Amino acid sequence: MGDVVNREVLVVSHSHDRARQARTELEQQLHAHGMTVRAAEEIAPFDAVLPPQPSWLREVEVVVVLGGDGTILRAVELVRGTDVPVVGINLGHMGFLAESDVAEITDLVDQIARRDYTVERRMTIDVRAYTPDGRVHETWAMNEATVGKNRPERMIELAIGVDGRALETFGCDGVVLATPTGSTAYAFSAGGPVVWPDVDAMLLVPLSAHALFARPLVVGPASVLEVELLTRTATPATMWCDGRRTLDLPPGSRVEARRGAVPVAIARLSPGPFSERLVRRFDLPVAGWRGRGQQ
Repeated sequence: MGDVVNREVLVVSHSHDRARQARTELEQQLHAHGMTVRAAEEIAPFDAVLPPQPSWLREVEVVVVLGGDGTILRAVELVRGTDVPVVGINLGHMGFLAESDVAEITDLVDQIARRDYTVERRMTIDVRAYTPDGRVHETWAMNEATVGKNRPERMIELAIGVDGRALETFGCDGVVLATPTGSTAYAFSAGGPVVWPDVDAMLLVPLSAHALFARPLVVGPASVLEVELLTRTATPATMWCDGRRTLDLPPGSRVEARRGAVPVAIARLSPGPFSERLVRRFDLPVAGWRGRGQQ
């Protein structure tokens, strides 16, 4: 008889009551299929600073997330740099990154047990911030890096550029530097375009800018997006990456975003096109569509 293969699944979940109930059901079904369940709490509490990754993490087959997009982004932090894919069960409001809803736990577990899923590698951005004290701060984002004001009564003054060339300066609430995956998150709320996740591109979306040419920009994957916090108003800003990692930016700081060196692995259970997800998540009206080839 051959060796028994130990299949490990990491579970990441929110702490509210609905998530705890769903987690109990999920773990019971995973155990019923003979899989070992690892808990994210074995690595770190939900909002704690991450320690070095444990050696067992690379033996995990898939990460199952119970929660909204924020919980999925936490799971992505946990496995960053590995090839372990993440799949989400939506318990949040929109849950655009999630693959399934809570009512579909049984189907999701069955597909994991059969290894009936594909893996997409989503583009990230690497972010570098230069502050006037001479320090260089490096971080990353799966969805977006946002440079925004931290005083509600004051605008910040920014200069934006691409590939070392200035484009414009304006007063604004901030700018969003996003990936295609992040185009349906903060960038979408700010009026940016929806970009299909298989497109290699980066977005720059101004937030409430006082300027004539403050339009969303889409650039190629080899470009570098640049934002400078001007000193003429002496108003500081804050940078958020995926809403989780923050950095205070004094006037005179500069931020650069480029294509990330480390992509994120997302497990896909449904082979349907991205357009189907748009329709489902935003409840878009499609009545009257007659389809290709129909008269």
